[in-house]
Amino acid sequence: MNRMKRHPVRRLVWCFVAYAAVMAAYLWLFRAPAIPVAYKGTVADPATFMTADQLRMSNTYAAERNWLFFVSYGWEWGVYAALLFSGAARRWESRLAAIVRQPLLRFPLYGVIVLFVAFVTYLPFRFVGYRLALHYGVSAQSFASWLQDKFVGFAVDSVVTLAVAGTAIWFIGRGGRWWLKLWLLSVPFIAFMMYIQPVVIDPLYNKFTPIADRALEQRILAMASEAGIPAERVYEADMSNKTNSLNAYVNGIGSSLRIVLWDTTLQRLTQPEILLIVAHEIGHFVLHHLEWSALGAIGSSLFLLWAGSFLLRFSVRRWGVLWGLQEPKGAALLPLLLLIVSLLGFVSLPVSNAVSRQAEHAADVYSMQLLGDNEAAITMQQKLAISSLDEARPPLLVYWFRYTHPPMMERIDYVANYKPTAD
Repeated sequence: MNRMKRHPVRRLVWCFVAYAAVMAAYLWLFRAPAIPVAYKGTVADPATFMTADQLRMSNTYAAERNWLFFVSYGWEWGVYAALLFSGAARRWESRLAAIVRQPLLRFPLYGVIVLFVAFVTYLPFRFVGYRLALHYGVSAQSFASWLQDKFVGFAVDSVVTLAVAGTAIWFIGRGGRWWLKLWLLSVPFIAFMMYIQPVVIDPLYNKFTPIADRALEQRILAMASEAGIPAERVYEADMSNKTNSLNAYVNGIGSSLRIVLWDTTLQRLTQPEILLIVAHEIGHFVLHHLEWSALGAIGSSLFLLWAGSFLLRFSVRRWGVLWGLQEPKGAALLPLLLLIVSLLGFVSLPVSNAVSRQAEHAADVYSMQLLGDNEAAITMQQKLAISSLDEARPPLLVYWFRYTHPPMMERIDYVANYKPTAD
């Protein structure tokens, strides 16, 4: 039996190595595609607003972080699969069962062990990503601050994951259409998480204060009021000690809704550029993207839970004996559930990203219709691209799996050529 357990783990290692090599070859072969003739020499051409060093770094950084993105997913799947095929998941659960008799206490302990092992084994990939961002000047965060954020994230994610996974395992153990019951519970849970995100979770990572420029705040609040956003203050997030990127957002629902600007945005954009980036975020509210996002999360969770139920049954039938999971029940299911959630989340990215890109373009359209400042919109988009070292033209797989916004050349070209329509 031990020999049977070792061979699958060895095959997992070779599969990971092959996957990493294939992704490296793909990203190398399709790196930095040529600029389309239509964009060549225009304000959308990165060569017109990026220096030679920035262009070089953009191409190199993009290839490295894209490879890391795809490979880290493979590593995560490998860790969960190794816990199952090696028998570690079942052994840990059995040992805890002998020590801790109370199931309500045993599952959180077991869950923390599994999640911590996954966190620690995944941490090197996060560290490499951090070092890359630091090397290319995208990050400005100290190692201590970065590590603190990772452990805060681990604590928050663990609480949420254990609550969701514990509920799921309880329903699964009782059979029937457990996925439908779990989905019904997910509806208020998603709304609750959207509500507490700005007021409970975000402050764990960053400091939020009302922006100091009261004149700018009044202009933003006037725009928000005309759009029907019930905001009383505009908040500034202290991000300059972590990143050189620029950003603004509107999040939350009801009384927790907030307009937030990163301090880097306030420091490095002109007022017309700031108003445009805020108008874009207001566009998300006016166009009901927050509500559609919630409905999309609810709808997609139904499909993913349904698909996950099939994968769960198939996996237990196929490998349950080897894993010590003759039935789909008990705490030892946790690594399998985490694996299924990660796999389904990954394969659903092209769909969710396509929807997100449409929403982001619609928000760009709204901002131009509201303010119509082509010059400020061009320089704002260019500064956004430079601050994050955005790649000019992502390879197709990168576009599908990573791009929640249209590529920078498309966005700059749109605002450069925007003309207001006649009433």
